[in-house]
Amino acid sequence: MKRLFLDDYRSPKDCTNYMYRRGVDCKIYHEEWYVVTSYGEFVKWILENGVPDVISLDYDLTDVDELLETIPKEYWFDLVNNRVYTGEDCAKWLKSFCDQNNRVIPTIYIHSVNPDGLKKIQNIFRN
Repeated sequence: MKRLFLDDYRSPKDCTNYMYRRGVDCKIYHEEWYVVTSYGEFVKWILENGVPDVISLDYDLTDVDELLETIPKEYWFDLVNNRVYTGEDCAKWLKSFCDQNNRVIPTIYIHSVNPDGLKKIQNIFRN
């Protein structure tokens, strides 16, 4: 089973402290995950490895300044629209990719602690 975890700061095990309150069996966060830290890494991983079985998404992806200095700017910054990418952008890309390629949306967890970001990502997968 392939699991993809998107976050610039936390590791999967960090989510066990609070995801149980959202009804998630937190044992999953003790399993093996592939970890990506930016929009660009997220897209690249899926294009190279396929859609995983499970994805856990964060919303805010530019909290770690040191990370931003080590990855290409276009991985975390939308040069066309002049703004930082978020987990919402990753969710929109994933939904579009799955729709265009006739793929099933994987199991999605949203581990973001940003309440507005959480709702934005949830809304993408409700449609």
